[in-house]
Amino acid sequence: MIKGQRIVCINDDFNEFVRAVYAQLPVKGRTYTVREVFLGRERIVKGGDSATVGLLLHELVNPPDPFHAGKEELGFSSERFAPLEELPPEKEEAGAEAGAGAGERGFGSS
Repeated sequence: MIKGQRIVCINDDFNEFVRAVYAQLPVKGRTYTVREVFLGRERIVKGGDSATVGLLLHELVNPPDPFHAGKEELGFSSERFAPLEELPPEKEEAGAEAGAGAGERGFGSS
């Protein structure tokens, strides 16, 4: 995932602790825009040997992470989101024009 990418939430199941700490949470099925991409802290916090990708979203702003020395904003795991399937602008416009022309024919004409 990259900055500016449109994504859709696929998992909005949060425990009570997360609900208490975060000011805003994503909702399943809603679309968001990636504001920032960062390396998750699971490796440090949980002692694991891997880390996840974290995201900040334009549409949601949260308080600083109470467990982070730098007080960075609380983010979300990228695993909670899927890329939004969008057509490139030129293909989207061409599809709209084709649809408009097709809709005009056949209605009331002989």
